[in-house]
Amino acid sequence: MINGILNIYKEKGYTSHDVVARLRGIVGQKKIGHTGTLDPDAEGVLPVCLGRATKVCDMLTDKDKTYETVLLLGKTTDTQDISGKVLKECGADMIKKTDKAQVVSCIEAFAGEYHQVPPMYSALKVNGRKLYELAREGKTVERKSRKVMIYDIRIKDICLPRVRMEVDCSKGTYIRTLCHDIGDKLGTGGCMESLLRTKVGRFGLSGSLKLDEAEEYIKKGQLSEILIPTDAVFSESSAAVVTDKWAPLAYNGNPIPQDGITERAGDGEQVRVYDGGGRFIGIYKYEKRRRQFRLEKMFLDREEL
Repeated sequence: MINGILNIYKEKGYTSHDVVARLRGIVGQKKIGHTGTLDPDAEGVLPVCLGRATKVCDMLTDKDKTYETVLLLGKTTDTQDISGKVLKECGADMIKKTDKAQVVSCIEAFAGEYHQVPPMYSALKVNGRKLYELAREGKTVERKSRKVMIYDIRIKDICLPRVRMEVDCSKGTYIRTLCHDIGDKLGTGGCMESLLRTKVGRFGLSGSLKLDEAEEYIKKGQLSEILIPTDAVFSESSAAVVTDKWAPLAYNGNPIPQDGITERAGDGEQVRVYDGGGRFIGIYKYEKRRRQFRLEKMFLDREEL
């Protein structure tokens, strides 16, 4: 089985599921998962996990993300992006009268903690039904607002009715809803015209590959050149080696005493644990009260031993 992560550049027209399905055919294995849905019209970074690396899918989904987007003022749509049905449109005169300084001030005010109502056209489920399924049936249901964090909004260009901006945000943030809410607050209405995801955790546009490019590497037997090791996801955590005496405990996912690991850690700190042969065992957390490291997530397969 192939284990690791591919930094895929999802192109327009593909769903995230399409990317996984095609990679299953290219790589020849079923155990593959993506790390966060991108709409078909969106493009950009989509880390894809293979084999045991699928254990980090949820961790990568939870990572902070960066997007480049174009906000189109003057149009409100049912999907909150340009592909939807136009519900309301303000005149060109109103857009011309909109003050750029007011636009900048309004957008910058969204930085920080922000309570966002998820859009009806989303994959969130209510009573077992995906919201977009209900929306396609013409139904609208009440959605509770969710707290998200906009760490920063950088306005790159303003040429009204369009505003190009870069957004650093927490998981669960809908950029098209952000665009809709900005337009609503300005009184002009607004929707998302384009979306490019430029970063997911440590994975960025640099080094990302389109599916055709990844397929070429794989056909040439050069998968190892583009496959990122699973432990790279935890590069911010210190690396530690379990001593030979305590390695059997680690292989079984048991707690390891403090002196059984080479690295010292603070209470609650995570470390990447390897054995003497350099094999990545898993992520452990140090518990000061018990003076031991306890397993958070196992990545070693017993078949490797």
